[in-house]
Amino acid sequence: MEPLKALLESTFRKPIIFTFQLLVIISAFLFSFIIRFDSAIPAKYWVSMVGLLPALIGIKLIVFWRMKLFSGWWRYISLPDLVTLLKANILASGLFLVYVIFVFSSLPIPRSVPILDFILCFLLMSGTRVFTRILRERSRGVHSKAGKKVLVIGAGGVGQMIAKEIYQNPHLEKNVVGYLDDDLERQGQTFQGLPVLGALDDLEKICRVEKVETVIIAQPAVSSRQLRKIAELCRRLNIRSQILPALGDILQGRVSVQHIRDVQIEDLLGRKQVSLDVENIANYLREKKVLITGAGGSIGSEICRQVAVFDPECMVLFDNAETPLFHIENELMAKFPGISLVSSLGDIRNRSKVDFVFSHYRPDVVFHAAAYKHVPMSESNSVVVAENNILGTRILADAAHCHGIDHFVMVSTDKAVNPTNVMGATKRAAEIYVQTLARKSSVKFVTVRFGNVLGSNGSVVPIFKEQIQKGGPVTVTHPEITRFFMTIPEAVQLVLQAGCMGMGGEIFLLDMGNPVKVLHLAEEIIRLSGLRPYEDIDIVFSGLRPGEKLHEELMLAGEGVLPTRHDKIRVMESAFQDAARIFFLLEKIERAVHAGGDPGLRVILREMVPEFQPEHENTKKSRAAHPEPKLRILPVGNT
Repeated sequence: MEPLKALLESTFRKPIIFTFQLLVIISAFLFSFIIRFDSAIPAKYWVSMVGLLPALIGIKLIVFWRMKLFSGWWRYISLPDLVTLLKANILASGLFLVYVIFVFSSLPIPRSVPILDFILCFLLMSGTRVFTRILRERSRGVHSKAGKKVLVIGAGGVGQMIAKEIYQNPHLEKNVVGYLDDDLERQGQTFQGLPVLGALDDLEKICRVEKVETVIIAQPAVSSRQLRKIAELCRRLNIRSQILPALGDILQGRVSVQHIRDVQIEDLLGRKQVSLDVENIANYLREKKVLITGAGGSIGSEICRQVAVFDPECMVLFDNAETPLFHIENELMAKFPGISLVSSLGDIRNRSKVDFVFSHYRPDVVFHAAAYKHVPMSESNSVVVAENNILGTRILADAAHCHGIDHFVMVSTDKAVNPTNVMGATKRAAEIYVQTLARKSSVKFVTVRFGNVLGSNGSVVPIFKEQIQKGGPVTVTHPEITRFFMTIPEAVQLVLQAGCMGMGGEIFLLDMGNPVKVLHLAEEIIRLSGLRPYEDIDIVFSGLRPGEKLHEELMLAGEGVLPTRHDKIRVMESAFQDAARIFFLLEKIERAVHAGGDPGLRVILREMVPEFQPEHENTKKSRAAHPEPKLRILPVGNT
């Protein structure tokens, strides 16, 4: 029935609107004379009225059609629509007055009639639309009380837009009972016909009194502490807590109920929204050919999504994993049909393949995100990891240098700082080579270093969630272990920003905020799952894994940190190393890789990365300072 109803409405709506406009034009003109002459219209003015009416109808219908007054739904009439109605009537009345003065000046017409006609026509047109909306909203109000009761946190513009959309869409089956807001000026006020019921401190009382079933946090400025408090209270009262993600859509007014989602662990980190210099990013990406290595991975795929927004001429997606590459290609084709996409299945360790990609597609910008990154696995596969992370990066960087591209952005990690594992040491070696090559190249080689990203493949968050789904226990390596965390979109936004800031050879450090205890992270994820840590889900300690550190670092000793024009990006003053020595050590690494020798490779890595302390040496010091806990369940309340 609903599709048939929609079809009938779309078929007959315009003829009905046309007929209505015609009747309004005639009625307004007739009543203008009636009001002017107090119902006793002289005969000569009847002649004027009949003579001028066709011209009036023609002028007004043309103006109304040009200003699109025959389209749109009256049930959604808003202030901008009323302004458009006013402009259309002013223009139409003005043209009619010009017609009367210069064309039909022989016909007498009182000066007050055009003014009265304008007023009556506008009032009839706008009044009918407003009345239609009032009737529709009254009808909507009768049915809305049957939906799930919703409380909106924040009575500002975002909260009002969410409440309005819920109110206008009966199929959502929601009933907004009101707002909570700490702004004293909003207390006791009404917005979109809904009251501000109190402040955030009144949340529990209002939820109980109003029997709230869902809380929507539509206040972008809510702090992480307040958010944790709201989420915890909702869990305790068995109320669903949802939030609008801190995206640019909110700032640009593109807020919708479709953006609302459940509160996630990323929200509780309290990281502020990234502000980007969009113009500078666009300058080096728009209408450029962009190559992304590791395009199917967590970081690489997000780089693809965000680069596509800046309308590049072509995107070359490079990865050796067929299925992830297939998925990101399909996603981009659906979301950005106008962009030229090339999926290149290959390996950065294959020099001939890399050379073909550069010579055939001629990229202007390269984002190098391809890397082996899992620390414990890297420890037992050091040769392959070194070949990929070091030699693969060298092949890619050399190709960029030979083909004279504009920008080369390498994605690095905090594990490259004072590495205790092969993965970190290989990434640091890759950083050193890229910096060294930048000294003799016209290419703007830059490195962007950051910590863990939430939700990436193999990160703790999906592992914890999987363990929770299985009923536990959740495994944490050590009660004191900490990590830096940021979200994947935030990390990539800053990678794009840093890419346009570098002049060549810099290592950019992203602001990771304060380190987070992995144990606390595990507890929050359990609570967000609607369960209680140590009661519903146990937490056990498994001990530090091979190559793992208790605390990650973001910079080496001797690396001076300078601010940049972006408050979340800093640049490090790194001492450049002797180029001949670096090239010599890389040749030694290549021979060790081809020989398949793990011990010899680690020795050479220490030559190239002197701060590298292999796990077997570092673990003794770490475990002496921080005794390894036995496998055990943490007692309640011990954090």
